[in-house]
Amino acid sequence: MAPNKVNCIVILLYFFCGAASVSNKNQKAELVVNASERRPIPQTFFGIFFEEINHAGAGGLWAELVSNRGFEAVRQNKSLNIHPWSIIGDESSIIVSTDRSSCFKRNKNALRMEVLCDGDTCLIGGVGVYNPGFWGMDIKQGKIYKIVFYLRSLSSVNISVSLASSDGLRTLAITNIIASACDVSNWTKMETLLQAEETNPNARLQLKTLKKGVMWIDQVSAIPLDTYKGHGFRNDLFEMIANIKPRFLRFPGGNFVGGTLLRNAFRWKDTVGPWEERPGHFNDAWNYWTDDGLGYFEFLQLSEDLGALPIWVFNNGMSNLGREKASNVSVFVQEALDGIEFAIGDSSSKWGSVRAAMRHPKPFDLRYVAVGNEECYSSEKSAYKENYLKFYNVIKRYYPGIRVISNCDGSVDQLDHPTDLYDFHLYANASDLFSNVHHFEHTSRNGPKVFVSEYAVYREDAGTGSLLAALGEAGFLIGLERNSDVVEMVCYAPLFVNVHDRSWSPSAIVFNSYQTYGTPSYWLQHFFSNASGAMLLNATLLTNSSTSILASAIAWQNSVDGRCFLKVKVVNFGSIQVKMKISVYGLGSNLINASRSIKTILTSNNVMDENSFKEPNKVVPRSSPLENAGKNMEVVVSPHSITSYDLMLDNECPGLV
Repeated sequence: MAPNKVNCIVILLYFFCGAASVSNKNQKAELVVNASERRPIPQTFFGIFFEEINHAGAGGLWAELVSNRGFEAVRQNKSLNIHPWSIIGDESSIIVSTDRSSCFKRNKNALRMEVLCDGDTCLIGGVGVYNPGFWGMDIKQGKIYKIVFYLRSLSSVNISVSLASSDGLRTLAITNIIASACDVSNWTKMETLLQAEETNPNARLQLKTLKKGVMWIDQVSAIPLDTYKGHGFRNDLFEMIANIKPRFLRFPGGNFVGGTLLRNAFRWKDTVGPWEERPGHFNDAWNYWTDDGLGYFEFLQLSEDLGALPIWVFNNGMSNLGREKASNVSVFVQEALDGIEFAIGDSSSKWGSVRAAMRHPKPFDLRYVAVGNEECYSSEKSAYKENYLKFYNVIKRYYPGIRVISNCDGSVDQLDHPTDLYDFHLYANASDLFSNVHHFEHTSRNGPKVFVSEYAVYREDAGTGSLLAALGEAGFLIGLERNSDVVEMVCYAPLFVNVHDRSWSPSAIVFNSYQTYGTPSYWLQHFFSNASGAMLLNATLLTNSSTSILASAIAWQNSVDGRCFLKVKVVNFGSIQVKMKISVYGLGSNLINASRSIKTILTSNNVMDENSFKEPNKVVPRSSPLENAGKNMEVVVSPHSITSYDLMLDNECPGLV
């Protein structure tokens, strides 16, 4: 009989015969890991989901500083407006309005500015307009910002372009643009670079003049030159998501895809090509305007920059919850086909050539598409299935290698329609999510794979990002890892939140114009980020009384230095510490390097503790040497904690090399 089987029998006798006499204050457990019994975890197991929610993109990851740059923004049930642009001056010196005289066919609104004063009769420094960005522009000393706008005037112009403090009293960077009447009689692109002389996280962009006359301004942009690889992504936020090593990126939503009204759905063709020509649209799912500078192309580029596979979620001809349906679904089917061609088509194809014109002649690595979002959860399930089959059949005819995702849940009852994967979403309180560790244990292994594309603890347990939320999610993730033979992909939602727009809370990453931090849920994901492509090891957990402790074991290889590790993860959802013995079998001649093994723990004094801008590291993983590392070791698992024991292996990774 194998040693681990003998050991299990002895432990079982102890735990189940003697458990009644053991106090809850002296909880014990043993984890028996057999490294010779293993199976691979999918290479795509762990990823991220980006939705344009909480100003995640507009005013977040997308580094454009100007809000409503094309004067096209609308608010629900309101007419066109120039918010958040404001006037510098008063009605006796300047009149500002909008008209539909722009040179851009899909962005007809332009700002009309009639200056009534001249020279000394104007305010000191001039009159004009300013834009505060998305709750303040972060301007840093020494950085260079590219300013672009389009201008038409009835006479010569002398415009000061500046970055200034929020009250306009301190100038951070300034230049003047001077042009004759003949140079600006037609719409003309103006472009300049400003280097900041001071730092101010709450700055604004100003366009001012001392010259009387009428001019029109449109498509105003201010963006730092040092975005990630020059691709327009805010560096600190990009690094936050890159650090969790996602293998895929699901985008652009979420409810953002469908729109509350179908006319406000994300339509990818409106989000590609020159930024000035993108019409933008009202994100009625989350109640704000987006100019779609972060469009379909940029999402594909973001995936590539992260080394992650893109998963494109497109509209299936229905609005959110199926409240509104397109009269002609074939239009949406063709849009999906064209979108796939844009991503992977040859640069000589119709839509591949559009991608190539955007300086990406090489196809993107699009392998997955999702037909809609959550419509099958609604009362319009039958309508969704009818639409879905039209997309599925056509995509498989023209692109048989593309894997198609349905949003009907097949985890309990098998689906009645063909699909490669199906979506599963779960939002719950902490204890309920923790209890869902077993959800996929009885799911059919013969059908399509599971894509857990949205999960999180929310509402009271979550606060704005609590340790308790992370504990509940950790238990659920242990279950997904154990069932990774049927669960192919998993990602948390939502990814980002701007503190000025918490439409949904919590989120993994919190930011404002110049700061960011991760919630405990964000840091939890670091414990699972190296599961993709790892080996799941047979791990049996035996306890004397606790149902609040879960564990798993994997073998993984560090892609940077090739080092191999056996990682044991333990989640203690309870309030009592647990003494645990970890026994590892099946390593053969492989040795554990005790001096290079580490322990990492995520915990805090109170389960409702959160991180903040003042204390960004209050609840973060803490690592220390694992001094007693070995094939048999005893550890103490802290209450309300997530702990990883990374045992470095001196020789090969089990089953990996």
